[in-house]
Amino acid sequence: MKNNEAFISADTERMYRDVEFLTSVYPPRNHKNHESLEEAASYIEAEFQKLDCVPENQYWEVNGNRYRNVIASFNPESKKRLIVGAHYDVFGDTPGADDNASAVAGLLECARLFDARRPDIGYRLDFVAYCLEEPPFFRTPDMGSAVHARSLLPFRNDILGMICLDMIGCFSDEPGSQDIPLKDLQKIFPDTGNFIIVAGRSHQKGFAEKVTGLISEKCSVPAFTVTDPRLNSLLELSDHLNYWNYGFNAVMINDTAMLRNKNYHLDGDTIEKLNFARMSEVVNGCCHAITSLI
Repeated sequence: MKNNEAFISADTERMYRDVEFLTSVYPPRNHKNHESLEEAASYIEAEFQKLDCVPENQYWEVNGNRYRNVIASFNPESKKRLIVGAHYDVFGDTPGADDNASAVAGLLECARLFDARRPDIGYRLDFVAYCLEEPPFFRTPDMGSAVHARSLLPFRNDILGMICLDMIGCFSDEPGSQDIPLKDLQKIFPDTGNFIIVAGRSHQKGFAEKVTGLISEKCSVPAFTVTDPRLNSLLELSDHLNYWNYGFNAVMINDTAMLRNKNYHLDGDTIEKLNFARMSEVVNGCCHAITSLI
């Protein structure tokens, strides 16, 4: 976003409504419950259709069942392109408030803010809501993000990168609320769960650090770049992995998942445990980053 353009802040009430709707879908929006996935996808599609964008669905079949990614494209006439994505399915029969309704709400709000601000960024911006991120499809070619990343291969030279939102709603100011998996990293990262991470590959550290810096310009929540290859088993746990696998720059914006959220993949992952004020700060930072990369 250019410095002379008005800054419009994320709307916590809108994001609350998004999470409230997604977590109320029953049965839960997992791969077995196709009607629930369709209900979630239709909600996302309807929100995109309120904006001045080009909406699109990307379909594929797995085991005789049809799934879809929901896409909103801005500036589709531009060759250069940035992808911003979040998955809308859940693990098992959990409500999935933090994982991953928080990030879908963030994705939708970023698209709304971009639509309201209309900065002259000079590149195409695709917001993508993915299906089938969770097991049993994680790390398989049937993940929605894998389907989408493969579709970009003919345009490889024009892809600026991908920013994945995954779990952006769990925060705590209690000392000891943050687990740090490696002893030497305990000297770098706080033991209080009041920050976000920008997870990247070690050989893409420059891209990750740029995203972190831009987020920090408009976000009061501290942001840390994490590219330590010793943590790859944790840093790979979302849709950005597929873009890495196909050679694209990619990062994940994340609240550190199970290292902080003790309800990760459990029934207790519910809306009242999310911090919408801090989520809005993260969205403000992300929206600034995605509109300022070049």
